[in-house]
Amino acid sequence: MSSENPGFSTMAVHAGAAPDPTTGARATPIYQTTSFAFRDADHAAALFGLQEFGNIYTRIMNPTQAVLEERVAALEGGTAALATASGHAAQLLIFHTLMRPGDNFIAANRLYGGSINQFGHAFKSFDWQVRWADAFNPSSFEALIDERTRAIFIESLANPAGTFTDIAAIAAVAQKHGIPLIVDNTMATPYLVRPLEHGADIVVHSLTKFMGGHGNSMGGIIVDGGAFDWSKSGNYPMLSEPRPEYAGIVLHQTFGNFAFAIACRVLGLRDFGPSISPFNAFMIQTGIETLPLRMQRHCDNALAVAEWLKKHEKVAWVSYSGLSDDPNNGLQQRYSPKGAGAVFTFGVKGGYEAGKKLVETLKLFSHLANIGDTRSLVIHPASTTHRQLSEEQQIAAGAGPDVIRLSVGIEDVKDIIADLDQALAGV
Repeated sequence: MSSENPGFSTMAVHAGAAPDPTTGARATPIYQTTSFAFRDADHAAALFGLQEFGNIYTRIMNPTQAVLEERVAALEGGTAALATASGHAAQLLIFHTLMRPGDNFIAANRLYGGSINQFGHAFKSFDWQVRWADAFNPSSFEALIDERTRAIFIESLANPAGTFTDIAAIAAVAQKHGIPLIVDNTMATPYLVRPLEHGADIVVHSLTKFMGGHGNSMGGIIVDGGAFDWSKSGNYPMLSEPRPEYAGIVLHQTFGNFAFAIACRVLGLRDFGPSISPFNAFMIQTGIETLPLRMQRHCDNALAVAEWLKKHEKVAWVSYSGLSDDPNNGLQQRYSPKGAGAVFTFGVKGGYEAGKKLVETLKLFSHLANIGDTRSLVIHPASTTHRQLSEEQQIAAGAGPDVIRLSVGIEDVKDIIADLDQALAGV
């Protein structure tokens, strides 16, 4: 890129990429290989000892993956990134780097159902304890902090409710207590919200969703904000203490403002192995090239659909932050003036059974467990993604019995509304 301060759309197309130096290929090649040849024995030793950057084995790093990482880091304003097999894999590597048995972290109660399940159940096997705070009440996070708290986790735009979180207020709590703030930015993407600019320390994505944008490839990513002091408190020994597997290197001392991304790669990805495939990395970085165009269309369509649903006689309520009278509209205007995203919820009169009937009657909408596709998608969370939760937990997560979640696509909005109209007529 020739500009010193390229715009978002320019970075979405060019960041991290250049014509292939060997073949001249303009599109990033898919380096479909398991391993990479060393120049000599000294080169191999330097790579394994973290004394030189380079490719060893695709489980740890791959040139196609590297372009994706640099591109997302640039879009988020971070110092470095690590791509993984999925968003869940990215979260596992983050907490493995931060936590020790008996440690706890605080999470907002407005989260994707899979994250609630991962935090509340799977993480117990590591003796990592989650404490749930009220996403709408920043002081509730502070009330749960103790000497074993190692992080705060929130979503910038909560799934499935589509509500914005006051990132800066919660970041202030995290900074006061010297713990990092992790923000899942999957639903907003950096086109709408850049959490690092509001005080976040780490950003995580399911690249499977809006970043890739076409519903064809799985991936996740961790973005290092580069501002957190991992050595100050002594609570993050993976970064602040000598690593015996690397001849006593102290990662924070050695790698500075991108040490967290390095730690996730060489201490987590290396051993757990949830690597993104070169093909998926290629597909996702190609999808990112159209991210700003897609996200704006998603937002424009979603607002039109929400306004139409709000007037429908069979709809009990609509929760979309882009509506001027929505309680969350102030936060949307503050954090995401370009739009309120593509995902929101509404309640259909008739409750649980009516909700199931509606999703079964839609035709243009695809009934599946995903968001962020070019296609319009629908799901009834209480019977699917949030089924493992009690009704009380479902309601707290914004996924009560009557809730329908839409991920509004980029089709002609008149066709999206027509499909909803015919389906509601049958409820």
